Amino acid sequence: MEGWGGYVLKEKFKLIKRALKEWHISHSQNLSAQIASLKDRLAELDSKGEVDELLEVERGELYDVSANIHSLSRLNTSIC
Repeated sequence: MEGWGGYVLKEKFKLIKRALKEWHISHSQNLSAQIASLKDRLAELDSKGEVDELLEVERGELYDVSANIHSLSRLNTSIC
């Protein structure tokens, strides 16, 4: 960007604002639907684990899904 200092600063703030809006939309929109889909996947893995032994990959996914549910729930609570 070129121009006097005040103009450059204003334009940089506009870029930061746009980037923050995009980040907010991608990370905090529709949290309840994301949590619900993760809970559905967790239920699938739990029911599969009751019938058969889970593969190592599925056990890792089970751990990741549980951690994601916890972090998204915490984020949703802090937003509320």
